[in-house]
Amino acid sequence: MANLTQLRMLEELDGLLLVDKPAGIAFSSVVKTVKRKFNLVKVGHGGSLDAMASGLFVVLLGGANKFVGDIMGADRSYTGTMKFGETTDTGDRYGRPIPLPERVMKPEEAKGDLFQTEPRFCAVRREGSAQYDIADTGEHTQFLAHVYRFEVGEKDASSGESAFSLVASKGVIVRALAQDLGATLMSLRRTKIGKLSIDDAIPFDKLLETDIGNLPSCVVPISRALR
Repeated sequence: MANLTQLRMLEELDGLLLVDKPAGIAFSSVVKTVKRKFNLVKVGHGGSLDAMASGLFVVLLGGANKFVGDIMGADRSYTGTMKFGETTDTGDRYGRPIPLPERVMKPEEAKGDLFQTEPRFCAVRREGSAQYDIADTGEHTQFLAHVYRFEVGEKDASSGESAFSLVASKGVIVRALAQDLGATLMSLRRTKIGKLSIDDAIPFDKLLETDIGNLPSCVVPISRALR
């Protein structure tokens, strides 16, 4: 249990907490857990991450929430795997199979400015459940995203999956890109947001083991994160 000195210290804590979110956990659960475990008041985040995805998730503490636009507006880098030739209503492995689009985009076409529409259906994992539910999020409007780099490797003979790497602007929806490519997103890992890297992130399970008095040592100062 935190003492009075630690509570005062946490009240004044500003900065970014770089978390390596494991697959299977909703990003909202990460925010709630950090807030509850460390008795924090003002906790936000720098951009959502699907439950099925792992990787860099930025938690904003205190005054760092003023800079949410800078974090959310930064470019993103991902790695992952796709299975080409089949797709689902969610775009990922947890959805229901659907026919391929009439026109399937080629990987070499998935660069530059792209108009995307978020899939109507989304796989969500509710707290306390080991299963994914399919949620109907309604129709979404089309928006413009930009892909700087998209590279696809050879298909793995045993799994039928192809590894990929992606660098894109904010808001890009990899599940939607998979659908356009006539593929299913099998795994996804976010590795960078702007200059922030997964290499500097603390694994979520290790964060849960961190003593409340040691939290400040895990926080990246705003001045260093945004320079």
